[in-house]
Amino acid sequence: MKDMHSDLSVASAIDAATLAADNTPAAIDLRGFDAAEIVLAIGAGGITFTSSNKIEFKLTHSEEDASYEPVTEVDVLGVEEIGSGGVIKALVAAHAQAGVYRFGYVGGKRYLKLLAAFSGTHGTGTPIAGVVIRGHGQINPQTAQA
Repeated sequence: MKDMHSDLSVASAIDAATLAADNTPAAIDLRGFDAAEIVLAIGAGGITFTSSNKIEFKLTHSEEDASYEPVTEVDVLGVEEIGSGGVIKALVAAHAQAGVYRFGYVGGKRYLKLLAAFSGTHGTGTPIAGVVIRGHGQINPQTAQA
């Protein structure tokens, strides 16, 4: 078995919680890494999502951690279309079972932010977690995070 552990680091983009409103996105610094993978873990929907009662996951990036712009199709792998504002995943229909989704970031900017943007009425929250796996570290092994 090959060692992948020494070559990567994980950062929380959306802390694991049951959310019913927008999170406050943390800036994820990719300095010292040559690859990034965004992983969303979404539990069963707290409501039945519709086009007006929805959650959109918006990915933005920045070179200097000051002004962020939405990613586009050329910045992200694993998604056919990026929605307005950098939407990489949208919950707009029933989401009865938990799921895990991954997206590769190839945009080349230093900082990422991931926002779970809620629209409409969410009387019951939805379990959500988002992490950024930073890979191909330039100085290895990476610090253990256990």
